[in-house]
Amino acid sequence: MSGAPGSFAFGAYYFLTRKFMKIQLSDHFTFGRLLRFTAPSIVMMTFTSIYSIVDGLFMSNYAGKTAVAATNLIFPMIIILGAIGFMLGSGGSALVSKTLGEGDKKRANEYFSLIVYFTAGIGIAIAVAGVLAVPACVKLLAHTDGGELYDYCVLYGRILLAGQPFFILQNMFQSFFVTAEKPRLGLLVTVGAGVMNMALDAILVAGFGLGLAGAAWATFASQVFGGVAPLFYFSFKNSGLLRFTKTKFYFRALLKSATNGSSEFLSNVSSSVVMLLYNEQLIKLAGEDGVAAYAAIGYVCMIFFSIFVGFSVGSVPVIGYNYGAQNREELKNLFRKGLVVTTVSGILMTALAEACAVPLVSVFRYSESLTQMTLRGHCIYSVCYLIAGYGIFGSALFTALNNGLVSGIISFVRSLVLKIVCILVLPVFWGLDGVWISSFASELLALIVTVSFVCAYRKRYGYM
Repeated sequence: MSGAPGSFAFGAYYFLTRKFMKIQLSDHFTFGRLLRFTAPSIVMMTFTSIYSIVDGLFMSNYAGKTAVAATNLIFPMIIILGAIGFMLGSGGSALVSKTLGEGDKKRANEYFSLIVYFTAGIGIAIAVAGVLAVPACVKLLAHTDGGELYDYCVLYGRILLAGQPFFILQNMFQSFFVTAEKPRLGLLVTVGAGVMNMALDAILVAGFGLGLAGAAWATFASQVFGGVAPLFYFSFKNSGLLRFTKTKFYFRALLKSATNGSSEFLSNVSSSVVMLLYNEQLIKLAGEDGVAAYAAIGYVCMIFFSIFVGFSVGSVPVIGYNYGAQNREELKNLFRKGLVVTTVSGILMTALAEACAVPLVSVFRYSESLTQMTLRGHCIYSVCYLIAGYGIFGSALFTALNNGLVSGIISFVRSLVLKIVCILVLPVFWGLDGVWISSFASELLALIVTVSFVCAYRKRYGYM
């Protein structure tokens, strides 16, 4: 099972990045050049989602729906902690790319080194505290302190939390490889980690019958590879723009990185909190089957949303560089093309999700009643792809412009406030369907908020 995705990923890696050496942050970006530049980030995020889905497929086929439900209950906590890597990676890459655009390469490398060292320290502290706190957290999440579901959650949580330092670094380096003008290397690391994960899933879960534990250890091993490999690359002289160097403790740089990336952090944290709330509502309305249905929908959703996120993450260094260089004409060019790409992607993804609903849901091999519940939920939920990309791109735009406050507000309102309101209110009127409708409703309201900020700041930054 791992051979086909692996071959596809390496083929995509070659096809999409073979011309990247001609592209620099200072270039003028046509549609083709922008897509080639962001393609590694898109494929990287998509492939990360694919190998997460493979975990789910192996568990649903070899460990059962209780194992799938357990991962869906504990996974939000893992994502919340891992979001620190996205925060410091996205926010730090915006600061570093802006510094590069200002012509200060030495300072840019000092900022980069400090952010990596600081992030590694945070990851170790989180791993130690997280492993100790898992049982108490599971008791709150699963509403039980015993039984198969509880045991699965504790086991899965402890293994993945032990890998948090590597997971956080892997998330962070996704952004910095792009800033270093080496996104294809970032893609190669992600593909390597993903192929390792899928191969170990096949060996440990299907081959040795280790079930949930096998899937967890497969993920752990892939995260170690994804977090450690970039450390070796940036530790030695290379042809990219970044490498580790001696640095000082630039408190303001760390604070700026955190505020710049606050939207990415809030987006991941908010998504996890909303996932917990979804689980709460689904347990009330449909029991364990509802959580299992949402897990399947969530796995599929990860692929489609990763395309929006990958394009946005890949665009941040380019926008940040031109902002630092005060090249307003190129900012306008990038903004217009970003909107076009987001619009076309939304239409295509919605059409694809609806057309492929049956095969996408059927791979989880649920019972007939659970399959029908999942299929209906998927079809309703998928409509949100039409407009979800605008909020993601809008938040990334302000991250690149080093305006962490506005970026954070857009992300916070879109990912948390509006979704919580919708998930609490709509099921009162439409029951289980209201849970699935809430995603589109919240994205529609978030679009209004995003457009308001984009219009309000257009003269200040000159992207319109």
